[in-house]
Amino acid sequence: MHAESIVIGGASGYWGDAALATPQLLGTGRLDFLVYDYLAEITLSIMARARTADDSKGYATDFVSAAIKPNLTAIAAQGVRVIANAGGVNPEACADALRTLIAEAGLSLKVGVVTGDDLTSRAAEFTSAVEMFSGDAFPDPASVASINAYLGAFPIARALDAGADIVITGRCVDSAVTLGACIHSFGWTCEDYDRLAQGSLAGHILECGTQATGGNFTDWEPIAASLANAGYPIACVSADGSFEVTKAEGTGGVVSVGTIAEQMLYEIGDPQAYLLPDVACDFSEVEIVQVGEDCVRVSGARGHGAPASYKVSTTWADGFRAGQIWTMYGRAAETKARAFADSVFTRTSALLSQAGLPPLSETSIEVIGAESHFGAARQIGEPREVDVKIAVKHPSPAGVGLFLKEMTGLALSAPPGLSGFAGARARPSPVVRLFSMTVPKDAVTIKVTVDGDTTVMHDAPASHIPETQPHRPPAAQDSDPRVAVPLEALAWGRSGDKGNKANIGIIARDAVFVPYIGENLTPERVGRYFTHFLTPGAAVERFYLPGCHAFNFLLHEVLGGGGIASLRTDPQGKGYAQLLLTETVEIPVTLAEQHGLTQREIP
Repeated sequence: MHAESIVIGGASGYWGDAALATPQLLGTGRLDFLVYDYLAEITLSIMARARTADDSKGYATDFVSAAIKPNLTAIAAQGVRVIANAGGVNPEACADALRTLIAEAGLSLKVGVVTGDDLTSRAAEFTSAVEMFSGDAFPDPASVASINAYLGAFPIARALDAGADIVITGRCVDSAVTLGACIHSFGWTCEDYDRLAQGSLAGHILECGTQATGGNFTDWEPIAASLANAGYPIACVSADGSFEVTKAEGTGGVVSVGTIAEQMLYEIGDPQAYLLPDVACDFSEVEIVQVGEDCVRVSGARGHGAPASYKVSTTWADGFRAGQIWTMYGRAAETKARAFADSVFTRTSALLSQAGLPPLSETSIEVIGAESHFGAARQIGEPREVDVKIAVKHPSPAGVGLFLKEMTGLALSAPPGLSGFAGARARPSPVVRLFSMTVPKDAVTIKVTVDGDTTVMHDAPASHIPETQPHRPPAAQDSDPRVAVPLEALAWGRSGDKGNKANIGIIARDAVFVPYIGENLTPERVGRYFTHFLTPGAAVERFYLPGCHAFNFLLHEVLGGGGIASLRTDPQGKGYAQLLLTETVEIPVTLAEQHGLTQREIP
């Protein structure tokens, strides 16, 4: 018999998330599942290096030691089932470590393992592959650190069906740990597309932990004092796929229409074509409704078939990088900081040539405190105190090392006011780039093992995905006099990254603002605003979501390579929404007055 509803706690948003999540969620006494998301593309390359050095490593060790070990007895006593992609590139080793803990505790929990995502050993098969976004050729197989397919949720459900109390996976889509619990509990099939889309959305809300409960929220001031004890998100999912999001009573943060809408738009592209292995999701007409204090109901996601391929991420080494942050203060601080950085590059270039080494492949100067992130929208004059980040890339660690040595040496030749708190000199580190491609599902064999019994399977079969017509925002119908107000007075915003792309979700605080936001924030205007970050000629797309009165902007080639391939202070575009929210939107004077908004009253 299938359940009518289940309660899922989202206990981790990335590798390194706080250990307090697990006991906090268990303390509610109402969970059926705990889910953990640990993996980003770069995380897998780090884990791959760890496994190369020690074949017992390559997984999220703190999942075992900090999340599970102190809480294992409570997990068993409450009958809570655990799903985590903590296996990284070595799920079997993670499972073995868990089995050791279980035996030591005298418990009889079953551990299931999902494998098949790791395609690293097949690198030579993909040399003719083309990068799915840039069109670049496949990297030299000798430089490849990891190749992993994003598996779906049905293998996780299969492990639960086989009796696993804890399911460990390698790379799967972030939301699959939640969707797998739903498929198992409700008996959803691979053709229940709307339900699969809703379950995936629930997973998308949970996958970043406290970002759904007030972390990174536009309206942070009222909850700032409580965020040290922020509550981790809890989803109460019904058999029809609709769900409510809440948090543990007495915890900090907030669950509101704004926090959930921001998280829904986080790190997505076209909201009508959010492609996952199990379903092509359409989030454009999702409705988000406040139904109680710290409780929001989410419904309306639609599914439109399933893709024939997996997205596959390859990470590969492309030289070395390093940098350092210095402080400069006094008169003309920004000018002095840039002069110092320029002198470092001049000397480094000369000495690289003398040493017979190639030139620096990329350099970066960012003056923090001088509004360098704002580009042409900068509003301050010459500051008296700044931090200057100076960073480079070079094909060899020797070239980066020379830069670091000369930068330190030039400190005595700098303009006055230079200081630093760096401790030991920085060291060269590998540049890891991302290469994304697709691989047919039938080319990937998945194994589900529960305490020695193995099932071989393929993921959800492909089906036709119809084209959807993009939604268009309503046009402003009035001709009233207008007044310019900051966008933040009209909307919430959240931004994130996917490789070298960034997205910015803008959600109207009231549906009446939508026509004016749509009229003012065109793709062309957003592109001009971010021209200092965009690669020349890169596209900016805009999508409209009528269900939650939102716009999603997708900025291509905007992150300087993204991840740790980028030299920028914000290589993942996490603050881009904060930049855009400072822009102004013209709305009717009467509307501004109705909502208590005037340009003078809004900072």
